[in-house]
Amino acid sequence: MLNISNSRAEFQRLLQARLEHPERRSEIDQTIHARFDRDCAIFVLDLSGFSRLTQRCGIIHFLEMIYHMTAIASPLIHQQGGTVIKQEADNLFALFAQVQPAIDAAVDILKAFSVVNFGLPDDRDLYAEIGIGYGTTLVIGEEDIFGCEVNLASKLGEDVARRGEILLTEAAFQQLSAVQSEQWERLVLTVSEMEMIAYKFKLAPLL
Repeated sequence: MLNISNSRAEFQRLLQARLEHPERRSEIDQTIHARFDRDCAIFVLDLSGFSRLTQRCGIIHFLEMIYHMTAIASPLIHQQGGTVIKQEADNLFALFAQVQPAIDAAVDILKAFSVVNFGLPDDRDLYAEIGIGYGTTLVIGEEDIFGCEVNLASKLGEDVARRGEILLTEAAFQQLSAVQSEQWERLVLTVSEMEMIAYKFKLAPLL
């Protein structure tokens, strides 16, 4: 059941109050953070080949692939304790309480895609890149998320990661144990004219 105090309508009501009463912005901001902040892992999956396949096969073909991707990925996210927040175009956004279950879900999804692809024609193969962040995030009901780590995870998943790669933000990497962190390769990247540290899974590509 939706928590009304954490709903989009309540969030918009507070933003409207902030707009109308600038002298109360500090107080309203505290209320927003108290009601909507959540420390969590942010998972962003980007389906590969949108422009190429849409141009080649048409938008309905690719929309079917997005539907197929979501049908496979969503149950695997839930199995690892995650919550699917939204699907935008060919991107899937989910939240996890911790980073490791988000990584486990990412690995499960990429493996599932690899298995499914054996039975699909080439123009229906599913490939993805995944970015994972961790930090305080504004969670609006179970339908939207905002925050620095959301932006960074999106950048990694959509713009930086290559097919079959899983990338972590530096904050997400810091949540791993010493043993878990040995599986990751440190990268120094420039994204949107901003230098950032990220970590890539060392295992051979899953796809």
